[in-house]
Amino acid sequence: MQRVQCLHLKHVLQTVCALEAVVLRTFGPEGGQVLFTRDTGQVMLSRSGTQILTALRLEHPLARMVVECIWKHTRKTGDGSKSFILLVASLLRTIHSAASKEPIVSCNSNSRAAAESTTARHLADKMLGFTTEKLEDLITVALAPYGVRLLVNNLSANALTDYDNLQKLLVSFFCTRLGCTHCDLMSELICKLLISWKCFTFSSLRFLNDNFPALHTAVLGFPVSCSRLIAGQVIHRDFATPHRNIHQHPVKAVVFTISLQPKLLNAEDVLELETRMMEDHGDRPDRSILHFSAWAESSLECIFASLQTFEVSVLLSSVKQSDAALALATQAEMCVVECVSEDELALFIHLSGASPVSDCRGIQPEHVASLTFCQPILLGAHRYVHVDFPDSKEDMAKPSTVVICGLGEGQTNQYARAIEDVIRMLRTTWEPLDATTISVQSGKSPSSILPGCVLPTGGTFEFLLHHALLQYGKTQEISNPTDTDVPLVCQLLADALLCLPRHIYSDNLRCFLQVQTRVCSFDPYEPDRLLCMPEFSQAQEEPLCQKSPPSGHCAARVL
Repeated sequence: MQRVQCLHLKHVLQTVCALEAVVLRTFGPEGGQVLFTRDTGQVMLSRSGTQILTALRLEHPLARMVVECIWKHTRKTGDGSKSFILLVASLLRTIHSAASKEPIVSCNSNSRAAAESTTARHLADKMLGFTTEKLEDLITVALAPYGVRLLVNNLSANALTDYDNLQKLLVSFFCTRLGCTHCDLMSELICKLLISWKCFTFSSLRFLNDNFPALHTAVLGFPVSCSRLIAGQVIHRDFATPHRNIHQHPVKAVVFTISLQPKLLNAEDVLELETRMMEDHGDRPDRSILHFSAWAESSLECIFASLQTFEVSVLLSSVKQSDAALALATQAEMCVVECVSEDELALFIHLSGASPVSDCRGIQPEHVASLTFCQPILLGAHRYVHVDFPDSKEDMAKPSTVVICGLGEGQTNQYARAIEDVIRMLRTTWEPLDATTISVQSGKSPSSILPGCVLPTGGTFEFLLHHALLQYGKTQEISNPTDTDVPLVCQLLADALLCLPRHIYSDNLRCFLQVQTRVCSFDPYEPDRLLCMPEFSQAQEEPLCQKSPPSGHCAARVL
């Protein structure tokens, strides 16, 4: 049996601090980008903490485990990878500093190193127990009243308050992920995308997140400012037959998941002919093959005759069709788009409401989709197929595709990842929660966290939670003087939390102290006043801090 090796806290701290040093240069609104060069010569430029950490070639098992935890976290939330590693490093430093002062638990070991290790383990266990059992309740009671709730059902250009708050939320996200140059442009683009898709519910945001690979198109060689929204769906294939202007309205389309022409042999099949039996009946093997070919061509003609009865003019296929099928389609003036990806075909089926054809002999009306148009579209150096769907109701979603422009593949990939992550963040923010109400023993009225609850950026969450932890620790120290673990754990957690705002205001300590004082002095029942702080307003003529974070909300729901 392999022996389990215990890592010393110093070694763990060194490993995490090495990861922290990599992402620290990209943290906050003043952060830069990291340039990677692969062995193949490909260059990657990114500010995404997850993308940077997963691109590292890590050999240390602990480092790989930390990166895997960060990856799982961001796959769920879409954000917080850099804050994750900075908080872990700060917690480890806080525990190491507290354990190095003097042991707080009895230890039979003679060495000081063993005593410090035992103390650190004790503190870590107590901290884990507190965060598991008490922290969520504390956040709900102490921080939820400060939150501003974004109502997605009011998301429109007419509902100026929610629209403006959403833009601030997106600007804050894109500023830390892409920089301040195009954060306003991308924020406006995503707001239009959400309004177009009627993303007023958690399920609609989840649908947008799940289908994002089929809902965006990267265009190389153009500046980012050319990015825009296109109505309908862009299928990333070109017509396999000559495209003709379709004057019929609506345009009828059918989706096929199989080959139109029956095949005598599929790939890796073996044909075995019983020559004796055929000669007894007066047939030859080559004549039987010719009979099959004639039957296949006749069957193909019947399929196109059936399609013409439904006035079908567009065929979408997930597989490559035979030359004979393409020739008959051209003769019948039908446009064929073959080898469509599974994601794009699934999205088309969902939007059109039609069923794919799995048996060419049984084409029915439910297989026929109605389109507003089907035409080629030139995006950059590529020609694709552009389709749109008729409006069924006024309150129904209007499908649209995001065109992401960039000077190179690395830039377009970076912006596409950021948009996908911001949609995932919004989905997590509005995820339904259990309607649990937490009673407070301190006499305050009950409170609960509602979906869409956000806080301003600039360390607001950390400052408020820091203050709440200190207050809770003092309360527990008075109510239970014999239990010193809870006040100590609250102090350690509160100290570790301040690492994030310290990095944000690293160039201006005075601003750090002023923002902390102001945040903690606000009335929790007037959360909108937080948005009026000079530190969070770009429109302020004489801001309190010269290097203040951009206006907006934190890109995460309050737990």
